[in-house]
Amino acid sequence: MANTTGPQVAFYSQDEPSFGYPAGMTVVDFVPETIKHMVHQHWYQFPPVNPMWHYLLGIIYIFLGFFSTVGNGLVIYLYMKCKALKTPANMLVVNLALSDLIMLTTNFPPFAYNCFSGGRWMFSSFFCEIYAALGAVTGVCSIWTLAMISWDRYNIICNGFNGPKMTQGKAMTMCLFCWAMAIGWALPPFFGWGKYIPEGILDSCSYDYLSQDFSTRSYNLCIIFFDFCLPCALIIGSYVFIVKAICAHEAAMRAQAKKMNVTNLRSNEAESQRAEIRIAKTAIANVSLWLVCWTPYAIITIQGVSGNYENITPLVTMLPALLAKSASCYNPFVYAISHPKFRLAITEYLPWFCVHEVERKTTDDNQSNATAAEKS
Repeated sequence: MANTTGPQVAFYSQDEPSFGYPAGMTVVDFVPETIKHMVHQHWYQFPPVNPMWHYLLGIIYIFLGFFSTVGNGLVIYLYMKCKALKTPANMLVVNLALSDLIMLTTNFPPFAYNCFSGGRWMFSSFFCEIYAALGAVTGVCSIWTLAMISWDRYNIICNGFNGPKMTQGKAMTMCLFCWAMAIGWALPPFFGWGKYIPEGILDSCSYDYLSQDFSTRSYNLCIIFFDFCLPCALIIGSYVFIVKAICAHEAAMRAQAKKMNVTNLRSNEAESQRAEIRIAKTAIANVSLWLVCWTPYAIITIQGVSGNYENITPLVTMLPALLAKSASCYNPFVYAISHPKFRLAITEYLPWFCVHEVERKTTDDNQSNATAAEKS
């Protein structure tokens, strides 16, 4: 009966003036029979959530989908339209925007539809796996792209002209590596190593991080190491060295200004270095925010893989997943607001955005190349 009436009808009883689900009803009771075999036994112990949560999450996902589509679409459009933005470093930025765009445009429509259709998975079991795989591909691609961006920032800030020069070929190779890692790690569940199953309030699908068999656990442990811990270590390591370089540079500039008996140095070199420092600080803030968005979901996954199911409830798993998806929304707006080259492109090609950026002249061509490399 529950599968045909839906959570809302079951919650708002028609037989008596009371609210709430009948005793003994679980969140699995609303799952269609076609995918019930995919639901982990852990979810059978939880009562259905208030229908309000389905509507609320659906509305939030619609907003996330809108801002992600507009923001990331804007970054990709400006890159294709403006020749000055077509630098090797910005190719990584666009790769991140493309990954984020695919994430929300493929995930939010089915999820929102489920939320407003009774709060249950309305599609086939195979589409559940495809939905989860698309989320896995774009999530892994994004974090590895951020790792490549972080390494490039480290190379520019810490090595300068002594480091290997970023070229279009190297940037393309990095992008292909990110997609290869993402697709390569998303395919094994289709061939028996790991699984994709419904999760949380059971109107979305993701990795199976609850099963304790060797195949599923080994797959999840590899995913955690190669697609979270390893890129995070590269990101954190890069920015530790960047922060050290920034501190050393600022100390050297203060010492030089003191020797010259001036308050600051206004040479082209000083302006170029200040631009690089500003870019690095923005990048550190963006990557830190990305880690804040994804770490809670990683913690839930690690907890499930370890066999500790305490506090893994339908809503507890859905909220970190929602936070992780929100990472695809803020990056493009940070680029558009703080990146001088992108702001110039918006001023020229999208004047109705009311962004009025004035190009700053400099005799140092390297500064132009460096500032065009700002990224998340």
